[in-house]
Amino acid sequence: MNHILADAVGVFFTALYVMLFARIILSWFPMRDSRLMELLYAFTEPILAPVRNLLRRSPLGGPGMVLDFSPLIVFLLLRIVGNAIVGILRSL
Repeated sequence: MNHILADAVGVFFTALYVMLFARIILSWFPMRDSRLMELLYAFTEPILAPVRNLLRRSPLGGPGMVLDFSPLIVFLLLRIVGNAIVGILRSL
């Protein structure tokens, strides 16, 4: 049973990872009013916004922050947290 739950959690984190990657790639194209972008923003913005706010308050950020590094940090956090949770569930 724990392996099924671990697989489900793994799929969830992979889906978040793919949605974040899709949002980054699609943001390069002028389709901001599309239904797909609205859906991607709805799922990824609650994860990206807190990281973006922390970066703005840090010495690396501020009002002159040109590049948004929040997706990179979220990628790393998703991978670390997802692997940790899956590993814990598989070991039970």
